[in-house]
Amino acid sequence: MHEPAITPDLIAAHGLKPEEYDMILEIIGREPTFTELGIFSAMWNEHCSYKSSKKWLRTLPTSGPQVICGPGENAGVVDIGDGQAVVFKMESHNHPSYIEPYQGAATGVGGILRDVFTMGARPIASMNALSFGEPDHHKTRQLVNGVVEGIGGYGNCFGVPCVGGEVRFHPAYNGNCLVNAFAAGLADSDKIFYSAASGVGMPVVYLGAKTGRDGVGGATMASAEFDDTIEEKRPTVQVGDPFTEKRLMEATLELMQTGAVISIQDMGAAGLTCSAVEMGDKGGLGVRLNLETVPQREENMTAYEMMLSESQERMLMVLKPELETEARAVFEKWDLDFAIVGETISQDRFLIMHNDEIKADLPLSKLASTAPEYDRPWQPTPKAEELAEVPQIDPIDGLRALLNSPNYAAKQWVYEQYDTMVMADSSRTPGLGAGMVRVHGTNKVLAFTSDVTPRYVRANPIEGGKQAVAEAYRNLTAVGAKPLATTDNLNFGNPEKPEIMGQFVGAIQGIGEAVAALDMPVVSGNVSLYNETDGQAILPTPTIGAVGLLDHADDIIGNEVRDGHVALVVGETEGHLGQSALLVEVFNREDGDAPHVDLEAEKRNGDFIRANREMIKACTDLSDGGLALAAFELAENSGVGVNLDDAPAEFLFGEDQARYLIACNFDQAEALMIAAGQAGVPMVSVGRFTGDSVKIGSSEAPLSELAQTFRSSFAAAVA
Repeated sequence: MHEPAITPDLIAAHGLKPEEYDMILEIIGREPTFTELGIFSAMWNEHCSYKSSKKWLRTLPTSGPQVICGPGENAGVVDIGDGQAVVFKMESHNHPSYIEPYQGAATGVGGILRDVFTMGARPIASMNALSFGEPDHHKTRQLVNGVVEGIGGYGNCFGVPCVGGEVRFHPAYNGNCLVNAFAAGLADSDKIFYSAASGVGMPVVYLGAKTGRDGVGGATMASAEFDDTIEEKRPTVQVGDPFTEKRLMEATLELMQTGAVISIQDMGAAGLTCSAVEMGDKGGLGVRLNLETVPQREENMTAYEMMLSESQERMLMVLKPELETEARAVFEKWDLDFAIVGETISQDRFLIMHNDEIKADLPLSKLASTAPEYDRPWQPTPKAEELAEVPQIDPIDGLRALLNSPNYAAKQWVYEQYDTMVMADSSRTPGLGAGMVRVHGTNKVLAFTSDVTPRYVRANPIEGGKQAVAEAYRNLTAVGAKPLATTDNLNFGNPEKPEIMGQFVGAIQGIGEAVAALDMPVVSGNVSLYNETDGQAILPTPTIGAVGLLDHADDIIGNEVRDGHVALVVGETEGHLGQSALLVEVFNREDGDAPHVDLEAEKRNGDFIRANREMIKACTDLSDGGLALAAFELAENSGVGVNLDDAPAEFLFGEDQARYLIACNFDQAEALMIAAGQAGVPMVSVGRFTGDSVKIGSSEAPLSELAQTFRSSFAAAVA
């Protein structure tokens, strides 16, 4: 087949800058072939090389006694005692989900599950963090319905429970929705599988589904902004098949028992190219591939298409040659392709053969470790203006405005489309606080949460970055779990704009400070840049996924209140309303600074909650919507009214950090007050749970009426 000539337009279409093309010429000393250009484009785009973010990611704390494997592998691995480990990661599938919501979201779930079972872990939990444009924007309904259906369609068929997540709406996402998918699995800590190849002349084996033309160039598309040619990008979105993935997982985990696997890597972004290069590079080896042996589901596929296809449900592995027969038998039993497509070689070469023709011959190490790395110019985000005066309002009216917003309404319309109980180990339905899953066959429970408040990050990236980690810490603490570690999914606009790069740098700084202070190192993650359409960037959205551990299911702090329970607020309330939910939903304002995060107070107050869990009947952290929203949610969840003391709007709706709302019996409240005094933890009584109405000072409404608004406004906005 005749290959196209390499022109400046073709180079640009591959997402390569002229100076990057000059680097390629210098590395190989000649003009690349069309396939080689595609390979460089795949390995050097933002999605695979982290070229704009690497410099800053290196500053994040990634180690601790609990960390078995930090960033750089398919997923992070953290020790949970008794020879067991939790393996987890969060990744974005933003661009594909905007173009083709169902398949984009479905394959996002498929990809993150593969990252987990590739490490030798059986997935036990998933979450998703979704950001959409305004509910009345012409695309939002279609995107919400397609994405939620795609996540449910894939996850439910695969059979992993969805235990939590978040959904937000803001005009900044009108042209770019965000779909961040999280998965966690369990493994024996001495049976973790890594991706570094070893040994020369070892067979490189292709496993799973056949290769088609779907997703060719997907990683490059995910590293560019959108414009009016968006419809032309539809063919770059992959198509998922959850039943094949389920078989692939069972076959992979069974194969790992045979001892045949030297190294293994899932085929995600940039498919065969990225997986082969990463395995070779980590092992300091070269790789030779013979493409005519690649299982194909379409005719006359070119070397370029096979190397860049992002067809789903595929893995690449380096195998012990003497166990090939056993390995093949496992995959044939599960009715999956098993093909030897190449071998490891001692030279630093990535040699691609197709029908005895050399299609690419490149120095392998230069594709991965020497991808360009940029120290992009950045401007710190200017200090937010002082908050203009916020008028006093009737507190029930303020609460009603929050309950009417799809941002703060109940999300059961979403999670009822997901299987939340499959595998029968989920300890709590999503909807209030962290998700929890029992560690099968033990008394231990893992807790999961995902958090970020993008408005805070835009106003103040450093405090906003800290706050995302602090809120994750509080959500885990509120169920009684000890926070272990985090994964980050950093979604930002175009890094070539200094103000956007400044948001990124500030957020990383805040995240780094918080994970160090709260002992929650970052063990895995993903960066998604160029989330812009027609020059309009999304809100900076560094999503933090976090995992915590309870040694015994009896240690879970509940979320049910009873008539007569006292309501107590732990932590200092100054009444911070800048960037608050109240400001947006009632006054249509987004001004003021983000709340300040005192990391010492976060740690101290969190330790206090966990140390005194026996006396606490229900607990939730205070974040968006402050005390009023948190008290309503606890009350609504249990069908008991709440009576809060009269207080100004800033006390009721303020979003000061390091705070929790707890409910307990009267005698326990006294004991807790004494313990708090001794621990130097601020605590104040704010009312009690009783009756069948929500009463704040002299303002009152029936609980049933507010609950109806809370339960129906999300579906009314998007269904």
